[in-house]
Amino acid sequence: MNKIAIIIPSRLEAKRLPNKPLKLINRKEMILHVYERAVASKIGEVYVATPDDKIINTIRKHGGNAIKTSNDHQTGTDRVFEVFEKELRSEPNIVVNLQGDMPNIQPEAIYNLINYMKRNQCDIGTLASEINSERELNDLNTVKVKAEAKLQDNKFCKALDFSREKMNFEQNLYHHVGIYAFTSKALMRYVKLKRSKLELERKLEQLRALENKMSIHVGYVSACPLSVDTEEDLEEIKKIMEK
Repeated sequence: MNKIAIIIPSRLEAKRLPNKPLKLINRKEMILHVYERAVASKIGEVYVATPDDKIINTIRKHGGNAIKTSNDHQTGTDRVFEVFEKELRSEPNIVVNLQGDMPNIQPEAIYNLINYMKRNQCDIGTLASEINSERELNDLNTVKVKAEAKLQDNKFCKALDFSREKMNFEQNLYHHVGIYAFTSKALMRYVKLKRSKLELERKLEQLRALENKMSIHVGYVSACPLSVDTEEDLEEIKKIMEK
């Protein structure tokens, strides 16, 4: 039987939007929105991994699981691994790294990703949606993924490349969603790898996996959650979620 854990790495230190996890949307902290949607997916235990007491207190005040981690991690996945190894004793078969800045992610998207991981063999699973505008294509905060084939509902295929920069608007190019489902073996392998050339150049840690021949499969999601990186994003997500 698969044991699954969702771990949400979060920290207050953010250059573009300081104290981002605690920004209020509908009178509720952003990190709490993400936590509650992860719980609503009903696929396993959910934890917030953070070095910051304010985030811990926010989650625990609402009955959630929050675990204090080191402040020295270079990536969110390193923070996820600390919780997986030390607190969960490496027990889960599948570990989900869910970004803490997507307050409108749909629980169904998380659920569908895990169902795929249970049925198929790959190291890492993730999600993507359609690119709907030239602005979205040019936005450096929008990570693009090149898939091996056209994405369809309930069908995953290999991810070939990821980039923040504009990629040629060609077939099978999608807006990447910041969620990663690792098999436990893949997670343990990944964190032992050195940070790769493309990872450092593009500031995208998933490229470490691709450069080391780990398989990433990507699935389609129709409703792309907004990743909140700036004050403008924050105002936009407030309008979306207050409707």
